[in-house]
Amino acid sequence: MEKARIRRPRLLSEAERAKLDEFVDSIHYSDRYSDKNYEYRHVMLPKAMLKAIPKDYFDAETGNLKILHEEEWRGLGITQSLGWQHYEIHAPEPHILLFKRPKNYSQ
Repeated sequence: MEKARIRRPRLLSEAERAKLDEFVDSIHYSDRYSDKNYEYRHVMLPKAMLKAIPKDYFDAETGNLKILHEEEWRGLGITQSLGWQHYEIHAPEPHILLFKRPKNYSQ
């Protein structure tokens, strides 16, 4: 995961962003849940949206999305309050992105 954080964000072009706009209203956000350190939520992208996301957003070895920087996931149309970090892909269902932020995060 550290490797993903070292790379620089790859922002979408206007044309790439336009291809994703049709899916934005179909993105589903889970309720928040927490443990003693973090609050979590998962974001479910429409499965068809994965085909419209540029190939370099995916890991060549696994075929799943890479861990995305905030600028990248916001560029896909995911909207959340501040402080959320994309930390994992749910491999059996690669359209589900897992997010976390410190439990007492203040904006």
